[in-house]
Amino acid sequence: MEVNETSTKGGLENIKHVILVLSGKGGVGKSTVATQLALTLRNAGQKVGILDVDLCGPSIPRMLNVQGRDVHQCSAGWVPVYADAEQRLSVMSIGFLLGNNDEAVVWRGPKKNAMIKQFLTDVYWGHLDYLIIDTPPGTSDEHITVIENLQDLKPEGAVLVTTPQGVAIGDVRREITFCRKTKIPIIGIVENMSGFVCPHCAECSNVFSKGGGEALAKQCNVPFLGCIPLDPMLAKTLEDGQNFIDLFPVSNTLKSLQNIAVMITEQQNIRD
Repeated sequence: MEVNETSTKGGLENIKHVILVLSGKGGVGKSTVATQLALTLRNAGQKVGILDVDLCGPSIPRMLNVQGRDVHQCSAGWVPVYADAEQRLSVMSIGFLLGNNDEAVVWRGPKKNAMIKQFLTDVYWGHLDYLIIDTPPGTSDEHITVIENLQDLKPEGAVLVTTPQGVAIGDVRREITFCRKTKIPIIGIVENMSGFVCPHCAECSNVFSKGGGEALAKQCNVPFLGCIPLDPMLAKTLEDGQNFIDLFPVSNTLKSLQNIAVMITEQQNIRD
């Protein structure tokens, strides 16, 4: 795979809102939150794109059932893959550029950064209401590459994803410090896997405790966007590449996702 290291600013000018989804560590459901946020916004009538720059763990194509699709080029750059017939949800991921799903990206930092820069400059998104950028976990030079290439666009900010456990909360503290040092506004914190929803009786049990994300938000004076429970049906639909929102339209998990999306869009409306 060839990476163009001399890309210039490209197809981001017609995007109204750019939102980063960050996590201090892997395995907290960052890509799940990014995917469900994009689907919820799309269902609310917005035109949405997802840019998956988690180069070593590109899971978005599988979650949206667009694995194996080909990426085409036009005169303006790469054309993203559409995940719906109405073409209101578009996706770009390195997963589309790999030979097979088992191929690993074994690259040093400079080549990763060049690939991320190319994704940020050479993808022709057209007009979007929201671009959701799913980043790698942590606070590496890959994040700095994303932020440097978005400075002129003044992104709305970052949604930070955590689970209730103390270890994950500690990592999010460092993520908050990273955002403040790089002057990225913090839209808010989402506490994922906040309680387990029984598939039989729908009762929610606090398997991993609860409230750590909300307490951290209060302590650090950032908005708390809400909790998403550990729902087996959500996990299954993501594994199968199905749309949880369409299959479970009255679930409490969907209500949580919708409330988070509303809080995010209300913040953007205030700024507009």
